[in-house]
Amino acid sequence: MSAPHNPAPTTAIDAPGGCGPRAAEGVPGGRAPAPRRRRTVRARRGRDRRARVLLPAPGAPRITGPAPATAVVGGGVAGLAAATALAERGVRVTLYEREPVLGGRLAGWPTTLRDGTTVTMGRGFHAFFRQYYNLRGLLRRTDPGLERLNGLADYPLWHRSGMRDGFRHVPRTPPWSALGFAALSPSFPPRDLTRMRPAAALPLLDVRVPDVYDQLDHVSAHDLLESIRFPEAARHLAFEIFSRSFFADPRKLSAAEMVLMFHIYFLGSAEGLLFDVPAEPFPAALWDPLGRYLRLHGAELRTSAPVHSVVPAPHGGFTVTLPDGPRHHDAVVLALDVAGLRRLVADSARLGDPAWRAGIGRLSTAPPFLVSRLWLDRPVARDRPGFLGTSGYGTLDNVSVLERWEGEAARWAARTGGSVVELHAYALPEDADPDIQRDCLVRQLHQVYPETRAARVVDERHEWRADCPLFPVGGYRDRPTVRTADPYLVLAGDTVRTDLPVALMERAATSGFLAANALLERWRVRGQTLWTVPDQGRSRVLRGLARLAHRV
Repeated sequence: MSAPHNPAPTTAIDAPGGCGPRAAEGVPGGRAPAPRRRRTVRARRGRDRRARVLLPAPGAPRITGPAPATAVVGGGVAGLAAATALAERGVRVTLYEREPVLGGRLAGWPTTLRDGTTVTMGRGFHAFFRQYYNLRGLLRRTDPGLERLNGLADYPLWHRSGMRDGFRHVPRTPPWSALGFAALSPSFPPRDLTRMRPAAALPLLDVRVPDVYDQLDHVSAHDLLESIRFPEAARHLAFEIFSRSFFADPRKLSAAEMVLMFHIYFLGSAEGLLFDVPAEPFPAALWDPLGRYLRLHGAELRTSAPVHSVVPAPHGGFTVTLPDGPRHHDAVVLALDVAGLRRLVADSARLGDPAWRAGIGRLSTAPPFLVSRLWLDRPVARDRPGFLGTSGYGTLDNVSVLERWEGEAARWAARTGGSVVELHAYALPEDADPDIQRDCLVRQLHQVYPETRAARVVDERHEWRADCPLFPVGGYRDRPTVRTADPYLVLAGDTVRTDLPVALMERAATSGFLAANALLERWRVRGQTLWTVPDQGRSRVLRGLARLAHRV
């Protein structure tokens, strides 16, 4: 049975920097909201004054009649966002997660080291950028001041050739951010700058969604950079780091996704490229508190509960089948990774129409990636940053020294005199041998931080995964949207199309709120206010040049 829902009023945190809801716009007589165009108004909170806020459809603040029972399938960022927005407004939410813990690809779980210490292992470092307005709004439910996040001083980048870059001293506001980076970065030598083709780069200056996909989804990120003639050093040191954030080879990644990344993090937002990280492992800092919050709002959280199928019921709603039998729900949010979504749709007869099912079946996952965490018997050098992006070292993409920012690792390091180091390798070959790749990462670490050659590995953990979405060239049209042909079946996740300038974790959180809003609109309840970076280029002159170049 579902846990009893909490009938008390709740507070929705709608603004990136605040904790109060905006004034609700009610619907007289309880009538269903009329069809509407998407409306945006200028945000009044957050560092970027041009950030945009998307208001939900008008409606009541909470469910007033019998509370509809809603299944949220998937306990990652998207599912937790959807469950939060629904439970806060009086919906009876049951969240099903196949793993024993919440968090999805940001989950953590306990493991015991050889020295007897219980620590938390996960799938690796994640950067919480200041542009992640909706994800940060979700976290503010249990941490209003975001005190469980630590800001890192810089986003340093190292190339094996000795070239080094960073973003600490780069201006945050475009276009000064781009100009400042080019002026300060050693990867933009004057001779190479004169060889660039500015006309080919103009699409970077006026990114609109979904127009950017019409313009560039048929081109790879690699080919776009080739056409612009970006300096080779800049391409390897900075731009490939963006593309590999999608765990993909730039030759297989849609240029539209890479250009959208430039807009979100660099050319379109004044938040800058510095970021925060959790001060403790993900469960303690993020998901355990949010789980308690959801239960206080009446949500039932069922972990270790894989959903086998979701089938439309003859008289409305859906039959959700689990290992312990079927359960009926009035609405369903599917917030799964690509493989899980494909599998569930394939096993759920009559769910969706044939075209939608075929599109789901064509979704693909990015190549494998490896996360290696090493507990060393001695510290790395004191001046090593908490996080470092790398290029030219073979498969090594970044290095984290966890005790620089995570409390659990800092306590272990202080007690033992050692270090906790995490290594990432993205977009590895499909047939790569995990054991060989582990050894390669350690050898590459020795090249980046030579003092680690003398360190003994006290213990180690490795995660080999291949479950991130791939955004291939020409794949945009196959990606599902939040809404489906059935108004009570919605989707969420970082693979879902939102037609908003969001990506990665922020796309997951935003799509989860959008999924909740789609259901709440059917029930005449006002949903979650959403925020994004500006939805177009910041300079009117540059926008005009970009449009002119596109027509030519």
